Amino acid sequence: MSGPQTPEPALDDQGDSPTDTREEDTAAATQHSHRMLNFSDALLSIIATVMILPVTHTEISPEQFDRSVQRLLATRIAVYLMTFLIVTVAWAAHTRLFQVVGKIDDTLALLNLACMMTITFLPFTFSLMVTFPEVPLGIFLFCVCVIAIGAVQALIVVYAFSFPHLLNPRIGRSAHCGLYRRHVLQIILRGPALCFLAAGFSLFFYPLSYLLMATVIFLPHVSKAAGWCRDRLMGPREPPAHSMEFFTFDLQEPLSKERVEAFSDGVYAIVATLLILDICEDSVPDAKDVEERFHGSLVAALSAYGPQFLAYFGSFATVGLLWFAHHSLFLHVRKATQSMGLLNTLSLAFVGGLPLAYQQTSAFARQPHEELERVRVSCAITFLASIFQFAVWTAALLREAETLQPSVRFGGQEHAFMFAKLALYPCASLLAFLLTCLLSRFSTAIFHVMQIAVPFAFLLLRLLVRLALALLRALQGLAQPAHCAEDPLLPASC
Repeated sequence: MSGPQTPEPALDDQGDSPTDTREEDTAAATQHSHRMLNFSDALLSIIATVMILPVTHTEISPEQFDRSVQRLLATRIAVYLMTFLIVTVAWAAHTRLFQVVGKIDDTLALLNLACMMTITFLPFTFSLMVTFPEVPLGIFLFCVCVIAIGAVQALIVVYAFSFPHLLNPRIGRSAHCGLYRRHVLQIILRGPALCFLAAGFSLFFYPLSYLLMATVIFLPHVSKAAGWCRDRLMGPREPPAHSMEFFTFDLQEPLSKERVEAFSDGVYAIVATLLILDICEDSVPDAKDVEERFHGSLVAALSAYGPQFLAYFGSFATVGLLWFAHHSLFLHVRKATQSMGLLNTLSLAFVGGLPLAYQQTSAFARQPHEELERVRVSCAITFLASIFQFAVWTAALLREAETLQPSVRFGGQEHAFMFAKLALYPCASLLAFLLTCLLSRFSTAIFHVMQIAVPFAFLLLRLLVRLALALLRALQGLAQPAHCAEDPLLPASC
């Protein structure tokens, strides 16, 4: 006699078992998060970049230009940089969150939309902060937005861990999901907790609020430094009973090269778009003005806006060539490290300030007496945007075997060309700044010559680098025989 048999699951009308049907229904109700992540990346790069608009539209008094520039640099640009970096921290946290959540359903998609809606309110609160830096309401509302973003992200974590099929397969199948959930929630809620304290302090001591918000930016690096110091003083800690070695969710860990490229491209694209929006707003003549001042001639009216168009083309060339240098660099990058990511974020923050540089240079014709300070502001923004880009490559060279393709490493075929490409804008903007200090009467001409010369230098750069290397080899060849003749102990092959 045969032993007891396990009953087979009943089949439905199509011959499928109920278990298979439930799995197919679950799979049909979920989808990969790639498209939602692309949407979120685009929105976050826009939000981070448009925060420069309240700064670019700052009214500068001609009578007190120096004092106005100092106030602008000391308050509005500082607050812009802080909030830009906070948004990038939110972007990094969002990206890492969806490394844990591998798939989404309708509920997660709606929760993500709620998170994005809260993020889109940040530019309004930033405008309040830069317009009224000493009034608590702007700081309080900005902190409330950050707290709301953290709360929605915590809801996403709780919901996703309630349905393991939505998680990364390695996490969903783990027996320690509760441990992972607590770890992720702790990381997500650290920034909102600091902003909760900042919101409270804004009501009676707002400088401490700004300090706490700035701490959100550097908190991952502070935590890593504190852990390193603790290990040095007390020795390495014992590994936990339930190892999490295959899963890390930490904001100081480097993001993938592809995500860094996607976010960076979004910032460059939005900055270029903001430039043409300013042209559309400021350089379209009024119909009544055309009729009265230019006797109905639109060509004559547009010719009066020539300096604004010149400033636009120069600013767009700057943005485009900085993107070109960034693209060339990351074309040879194999892996982005933590320091490269931080330096790239700082570079993007100053790239976001290029619309301010455009506003300064487009005002030459309207307020020619203050052109020297405006040129210096524009040169400083361009220099900082490009020097941090150069610093990304320098940081990559320190770990070149891990981060760079062989062609751009020390001694590589493209090393000198990459060095020249990334050093061109820092050198040109610094040279223009120094020349304006010596030849202040010609500051406008110096700046426009720089804007025209640098694109042509990019076109001829490879030829110039080859000529420079050939010249160096020739000089070495001339110097080498004389050196050998002075020292008879050197071999004949010298």
